[in-house]
Amino acid sequence: MNNFVIDPEAIAASLPKGSLPPVHLWNPEFCGDIDMCIARDGTWFHEGRPIRRQSMVRLFSTILRRDDGEYFLVTPAEKLRLKVADAPFVAVAMATHGEGRDQVLTFRTNVDDEVMAGQEHPIRVDVDAESEEPSPYVHVRAGLEALISRPVFYELVELAGEEIIDGETLFGVWSAGRFFPLGDPGEDI
Repeated sequence: MNNFVIDPEAIAASLPKGSLPPVHLWNPEFCGDIDMCIARDGTWFHEGRPIRRQSMVRLFSTILRRDDGEYFLVTPAEKLRLKVADAPFVAVAMATHGEGRDQVLTFRTNVDDEVMAGQEHPIRVDVDAESEEPSPYVHVRAGLEALISRPVFYELVELAGEEIIDGETLFGVWSAGRFFPLGDPGEDI
């Protein structure tokens, strides 16, 4: 066992910091719908065709904003609504630092955003009422989430354990001092 302490602040400071446009400050008039959508697997489409240039997808992702449950591409002069099938991003990789309650988890998205799961970037799991399929998410920024891809979710489940919190047994993971429930400990995930 290692004798060093995992420092979540040091890990957060080591993540890439790209400057994002201040879309939260821009309030242009709504210009209408754009024939653009983001599929559940994170593929961006324009006029029914996938956008193949990753640099374009990354650019569009930086001007994406969520208002009242809808998604918009926002510039200082335009606000265009687009469709998002589930979440606008997909968490495609996860790194683990430490273990147990001292563990810190970082996620990388399909558009190269990196976040550390914790107070500012919580993990949550929705379960479909009909299929009982879990859909796990991690908050990326300003109300925008990443659907955690199936392979990454399997990695997450491998790290999970049972914890008793407020008298209730929960199955989940720790990251940056916070416990995130992943599901019922008596059920298969």
